[in-house]
Amino acid sequence: MSLNVQVIQPIGILDSTKAEEFRQSVEDMLQNGADIILVDLKDITFIDSSGLGTLVVLLKKIRGMNRSLCICSINDQVRMLFELTSMDRVFEIYEDRQAFETTKLKVS
Repeated sequence: MSLNVQVIQPIGILDSTKAEEFRQSVEDMLQNGADIILVDLKDITFIDSSGLGTLVVLLKKIRGMNRSLCICSINDQVRMLFELTSMDRVFEIYEDRQAFETTKLKVS
């Protein structure tokens, strides 16, 4: 059985103005049968508390469905936010898409 992996790649700042649109996009992916959602943050320059809160809400929902939410390609600002809030221990974070594919998809 192959896993349905869908990638979302937000751009710019993930804050309260973009959080709802982001959440809805992930919800649509779940409706379309995604087993794993990879959030590629390579084009994100900043995440505020509402953006982080949206990621946490989605993580809880996705785990409750026995599916996975993974994150890759975080910059230094996002890494610092994740470390300060201990979210680096909560989320599955990969260096980039290639690391995700070689680690997560070969293990699953």
